[in-house]
Amino acid sequence: MDVFEAIEKRSSVRTFRPDPIPLEHLKKIVDAGRRAPSGGNFQLREFIIMTDPTLIKQFNDVQPTFENVPAVIAVIIEPLDVGRGSYWVQDACAAMENMWLAAVALGYGSRWVEGTVRKKEDWLRGLLGIPKGKRLWALMPIGVPAAPKAQAKKAELKDIVFQNRYGQAMGA
Repeated sequence: MDVFEAIEKRSSVRTFRPDPIPLEHLKKIVDAGRRAPSGGNFQLREFIIMTDPTLIKQFNDVQPTFENVPAVIAVIIEPLDVGRGSYWVQDACAAMENMWLAAVALGYGSRWVEGTVRKKEDWLRGLLGIPKGKRLWALMPIGVPAAPKAQAKKAELKDIVFQNRYGQAMGA
């Protein structure tokens, strides 16, 4: 599958089959995150691959959609201001998108769990042994979708893309 097909197929999957994911696939997915752009090449992100069903089931306390999820990747960031701005948010987001597209290319579904992570971040940091000074930015459940899921409807290009100046229609 090429990158454009992965982009077109990417959707937020909330129900999964319990089929295990080979560790080699999970490493490939995380490697895609590692290769994402990083402001100033500071690389202020780390990852935890989780496959322990007992651990994963506890994430239902954060968001009740982790049933049957065979794997979860946590994105950890070090929120440093490196003197030229705080790049860690963009770094984490670029890594998440790369991993999501890699998961789709390998035949898996996923979604981005961040907002509810904020509400329970201290508890999750303790559960995962994340050291002080680092933050859990997001959780990424990964698995074979329980059912096919289409991508949510997106705005038409003609409605959101302009050429040379705001409001000027894009040429054909």
